[in-house]
Amino acid sequence: MRALTANDIKTRGVSALEEGLQHNDEVLISVRGEERYVVMAIETYNRLRELELAAAVAEAKADYAAGRYNTDSVTDHIKRITDDL
Repeated sequence: MRALTANDIKTRGVSALEEGLQHNDEVLISVRGEERYVVMAIETYNRLRELELAAAVAEAKADYAAGRYNTDSVTDHIKRITDDL
């Protein structure tokens, strides 16, 4: 992964990011020597979101198949989750 400093972004702007993304899927941005942000092309971001959503659906299906769900009313559900706090 290519790394840029916040100063690179400040002085070169979007062109620094575009250059970094030509050969990498992500560009890491460091601020005062600390890795803080990752920039990626929107296509990469959308692909990651789709994978994340697919994993959430698979987890929900597995929970349902294993019986890890309840059929409480909204009132009972709110009471249950606030009692856990």
